[in-house]
Parts: sequence; structure tokens; C-alpha cells
Amino acid sequence: AQSTADAVADVATKEQLRKEILGDATFPGEDAEYVIGYGDVLGVSIYGEGNMAAAPSAGATGGGEQQGGATSANTAGGVVVRMDGRISLLHVGDVNVVGMTLTQLADYLKKLYATVYSDPVITAVLMQSNSRRYTVMGQVNQPGVFPLDYPITIVQTIARSGGFTEWAKHDITVVRAGDGVKTGAGEDGKNTLRFDYDDLVKGKKLDKNVYIKSGDIIIVH
Repeated sequence: AQSTADAVADVATKEQLRKEILGDATFPGEDAEYVIGYGDVLGVSIYGEGNMAAAPSAGATGGGEQQGGATSANTAGGVVVRMDGRISLLHVGDVNVVGMTLTQLADYLKKLYATVYSDPVITAVLMQSNSRRYTVMGQVNQPGVFPLDYPITIVQTIARSGGFTEWAKHDITVVRAGDGVKTGAGEDGKNTLRFDYDDLVKGKKLDKNVYIKSGDIIIVH
């Protein structure tokens, strides 16, 4: 993302042109901008000045190999969001970034760096997502904490966890606990939802197979 002051095409223009191409089609995960969390690896640069990371990463960071088949990407030159929610940048020091979108971060940094450079053009990018995760517990073959690295439904999380054990009743509870950055309540204000896998097999209540959110706890009974 670039600062809104630097972006040539505004949000409304982008949405209008996209709608001309795709119509009213919507896709999972596009309803909200990415919110920066703990452990994420960010890239911050200023046009003409380069990378602003005070201590750039030399390679993969934020947990290395992750459960569920996801591997760390090449994050050379990025800066890690620490446990205190801050990143360290040249000339402005430690900056608290947790809870911001990338656009908000770029706008914020433009104002900070305006005290150092004349009309700086800021670019902020997500180099690696480490903060979005979900937990699977109970009667699955491989319970654990998994990276939420792509849109995934309840049934897909079970498959990713090795499937049901022979003792599973196929009843699933999703606890929408939140991830420390965003609250867990769904659109209906509830923090839990129930899903019966047997209903899915019978072709019933297919709308209950919802997409998982960061911080969700899936309990298989």
C-alpha cells in the first residue's frame, strides 16, 4: 500500500474499474483490508531512499516452518512486528503498528517521515503473514495451531488436520475468540457456531460450512 496522498488511482476508481471487469462477483477474504498483527513481516520503503528497516531480516522469520504444510517465505529486507506491537525503522525509531491496515500504516509513516524528508513517498507491504492462525482441537488426527494463509472453510480445516478420528461424532463447535487484534464476534454478534458434518454429507445446511477467521478455535466432538 502507498499513502493515500501518494496514490494516483483512488479507491473508488479501482472499485469501479474492477466492477467493469468482474461485475458483482465477490470472493472470500476481500471484505476487509488486512490488519497487521504480531509476528507479521513488513516492508517499508521511501521512494529514492530505499528500505527503512532499522534491522532488516536476513531471511525467513516469525516462526520458520509452520504446521499444516505452510513454509516461511523469503523475507529478506523485511522488519518483524515484535511482541510489543512495534517495528524499528530508520530515523523514526520504534513505531507501534498493530491494528493498522497497510494503507493506514503508509499514511501514518508519511506524516512521521515528513519530519525527516520533504514530501516522502511511502510504500508499506506485507512480506509474510504470521499473525493469522486458527486452532483445531478434539477428535481429529492432527490437532494443532495452523496458519490462516488462504480462505478456508470448516470442512477444509478438518481435512487439513488429518480428518476425523474413529471416535468422532462429527459435531463441530467453532469458538470465535478473536486473535488479540480483532474481536471474535461474528456478524450476528455470537461468539460460537455449531456445524454438523453429517448434515453436509446429506446435502443439508450447506451455508453452515463458513469460512474460518483468525483466532477461531474449532472443536471436534
